[in-house]
Amino acid sequence: MNLDIAASIVNGTFHNSRDLEGKYLTFVLGREEYAFEIKKVMEIIGIMDVTRVPKAPKFIKGVINLRGKVIPIVDLRTKFRMHTIDYTKETCIVVVETSEMVVGVIVDSVSEVIDINMEDIESSPAFGEEIDVRYILGMAKVNDEVKILINIDKVLSQDELEISGHKS
Repeated sequence: MNLDIAASIVNGTFHNSRDLEGKYLTFVLGREEYAFEIKKVMEIIGIMDVTRVPKAPKFIKGVINLRGKVIPIVDLRTKFRMHTIDYTKETCIVVVETSEMVVGVIVDSVSEVIDINMEDIESSPAFGEEIDVRYILGMAKVNDEVKILINIDKVLSQDELEISGHKS
């Protein structure tokens, strides 16, 4: 067993590429393309006014009322410690269902739905302690590009929402 695989098993970041094979929604943050498993995506909506929540962490932009259901909105740029930018007509909210809740995530733009085969997926490289790879399922090689596969269940946990005083 190679040391990277052993370390990823210990850290809870190991994923069998066969389990990751399937359809993904790709989206852009900055210059990079990321992807969520399509089965987690409920819908994509345009950016809208968000009701701010006092004392919430910076990455929680607030909440919206989506057809009678209040859902938290997370800015992935802030969550991933990227610089903020003004929203554009391409900016949108991807409503996803994690293992614990429904949440909306703000992305710069949505690209497409793609099929990713297991032979195109590699585990995320060890970046050292500076980069938190808990959010990364793996790296997919698609048409000479790399898409970062995001583990949406770990991007925002129920515990983080409870700490901020809000439950969905």
